[in-house]
Amino acid sequence: MRNTVLAAFLFLAPGVLWSDPLPSWAEGETKTQIVDFVDKVTDPENAAYVTPAERIAVFDNDGTLWAEQPVYFQFIFAMDRLAELAKEDPSILSSPTLKAAAQGDLATVLEGGHDALIEVVNATHAGLTVDAFQDAVAEWLDTARHPSTGLPYDQMTYQPMVELLRYLRDEGFKTYIVSGGGLHFMRVFTEEAYGIPPEQVLGTYSETTYDSSGDTPVIAKASGIVFVDDKEGKPINIERTIGRRPILVGGNSDGDFAMMEWTTAGDGARLGILVHHTDAEREWAYDRDSAIGRLVDGLDKGPDMGWVIVDMAQDWSRVYTGAN
Repeated sequence: MRNTVLAAFLFLAPGVLWSDPLPSWAEGETKTQIVDFVDKVTDPENAAYVTPAERIAVFDNDGTLWAEQPVYFQFIFAMDRLAELAKEDPSILSSPTLKAAAQGDLATVLEGGHDALIEVVNATHAGLTVDAFQDAVAEWLDTARHPSTGLPYDQMTYQPMVELLRYLRDEGFKTYIVSGGGLHFMRVFTEEAYGIPPEQVLGTYSETTYDSSGDTPVIAKASGIVFVDDKEGKPINIERTIGRRPILVGGNSDGDFAMMEWTTAGDGARLGILVHHTDAEREWAYDRDSAIGRLVDGLDKGPDMGWVIVDMAQDWSRVYTGAN
């Protein structure tokens, strides 16, 4: 019988050992539960064996695969872009919300709630072709730095989760992102950051238009949100787009609860992994009272559903790919 933990002590060749597939995960119950699950669903002799075609794993992005404080990184991109646009055309700042966003006044913008966030996103995303928008995202990722860590945003991916994604693919899983973040925004960096290609990224998407009047047909982003890939929208989008119920799911907030609940309610072996932000020293500690990444239902109900609750401070020996 295959066993990844024991295999770490077996020689592949003289003087060569198999390496630990999850080196940034501390030894303990959390790591053991993950490895044991992968072992049993990939062992043809185990009653819980799952064929490769059914080994689907889905993960939230913000707060699960990379950081999300003080606000979702896509929104920081939108505020930075708004400030640049306003230098060229101050008239774009046509409301108190847009003026506050351009000044970096995040607290004021957040007071406006969902509508304020959408207003800023529409002002900075709409009217661009998808290609031009993604070029702007790529340039921002190359130059912008997080206000607290000083790291490039795409170096604030979580090293333990990057290892987990790689480990799952090595064991025949197909890995997807299912996030409330913007579809076109995430597709810029997910392949390089996580090894997840654009076609395996599900997210929130806006209205788009097709224009063939020029030399080259283009698809452009327009105002208005078509689908919000959050809460109950996540399992709906998985069923609609992937067509299979996953057997493994990772999330970190109540926005992921429905996706995790639906995934782990299926027949056969299932695993839910909930990242709990407990590390105020290396990252941030937040859950029930946080405006970003609020986590209540997962903490209260997840253990009874058999979910693995990852204590970031205890279970991860390293946090970011770019530091510590």
